[in-house]
Amino acid sequence: MTTGSFGSFPVVRPRRLRGTPAMRRLVAQTRLDPAQLVLPLFVRDDIVEPQPLQSMPGVVQHTFDSVKAAVTEAAELGLGGVMLFGVPADSAKDGFGTAATDPDGVLNAATRVVAAEVGDALVVQTDLCLDEFTDHGHCGVLAADGSVDNDATLERYRDMALEQARAGSQLLGLSGMMDGQVAAVRAALDSDGFDDVAVLAYSAKYASAFYGPFREAVGSTLRGDRKTYQLDPANRREGLREAVLDVEEGADIVMVKPALSYLDLVADVAATVPVPVWAYQVSGEYAMIEAAAAHGWIDRERAILESITSIRRAGADAVLTYWAVEVARGLKGAA
Repeated sequence: MTTGSFGSFPVVRPRRLRGTPAMRRLVAQTRLDPAQLVLPLFVRDDIVEPQPLQSMPGVVQHTFDSVKAAVTEAAELGLGGVMLFGVPADSAKDGFGTAATDPDGVLNAATRVVAAEVGDALVVQTDLCLDEFTDHGHCGVLAADGSVDNDATLERYRDMALEQARAGSQLLGLSGMMDGQVAAVRAALDSDGFDDVAVLAYSAKYASAFYGPFREAVGSTLRGDRKTYQLDPANRREGLREAVLDVEEGADIVMVKPALSYLDLVADVAATVPVPVWAYQVSGEYAMIEAAAAHGWIDRERAILESITSIRRAGADAVLTYWAVEVARGLKGAA
C-alpha cells in the first residue's frame, strides 16, 4: 500500500486543485444553475399590497398584481419553476377546505394569472394540500373522533387536482402525506383528460420543527400536530419506502422535505428511484441563516450558497428555496 509520499515529501498533493479560483471552478464536482431552482410564492386574496413576513425577512405574501412581477423576474433569470401557495381569508376557511376547490378561490385564481403570464417560460406548480384552506389547519378532512380521515381526504385531493389542472398548473405538488394520494390524483387526472399534468410527490415529508415560519406565511390555523401523517424524524428507511411507493403509484418526481436535516434521505432516494428527486429548503432553514447573518454571526451569501450546494451534492436534482431569485442573480452575474 502506497503512502503517496517520497521520503519526507508528499507526492500526492490534492491542494494543487484548490490553488486558484479558476482551478477550483474548473474541478468543482457540484454545480448550481438557475434551472435547478424553484421559487415558492405565497398569494393572498385579501390584501392590496405585498405583506412582508416577519419570520422570513425578504419574503412576502403577494397580491395578484405583485405576483406577476415576481414570476416575470423568475422567468427572466431562468429559474426552473415557481410553486404557488394560496392564502385565503380566514372567513373562507371551513372544515372541508371548500375554497381549495372553488375555481375562483385564491390558489386557482392565482394559478390562472401566473400561467397566463409565464406559462411558456416556467413550470407553473401548485401546492395540493388542504391545510391552508381548513379552519382546523390539518392537511385533510377530519373524522368524528378528530383524526384525519385518509380516504375522505383523497376524494378532496382528486377534486383539487382537477381544479388546479384546469387553472393551468403543470405540476401538482402533493404535500399532504395521505396514503395513496399519488394513485388517487393520477387516476383523477387521467380520467379527465389531464394525462399531461405531472405529479410531484412530497414523499419523505417529516413532522419537522423547521416549518415554523411557514405557518405565518400561509396564515395557518393548525390545532394539534401532524405526527399521525407526516414522518417521524427518527425514521430513515420509512422515508425511502414512501418514495418507492409513490413512484410505483405514478409519481413523476419525488420530494424530500425538509432538506438540510435530511440529506441522508436525499442521498438514499436519489440512489434508489428512477425519477427526479427534489428537496425543499424550508422556511426554518431560511430563517435560521437570515437571523444568524443579521447578528453578524455568519457570512450570509456564503452560507446560502453552501447550504444549497450541499443539497445538490447529496443528490437533489432541483431545490425549492426562497433564495432562488437571489441565487440566480448571482449565478447570472458570475457567468
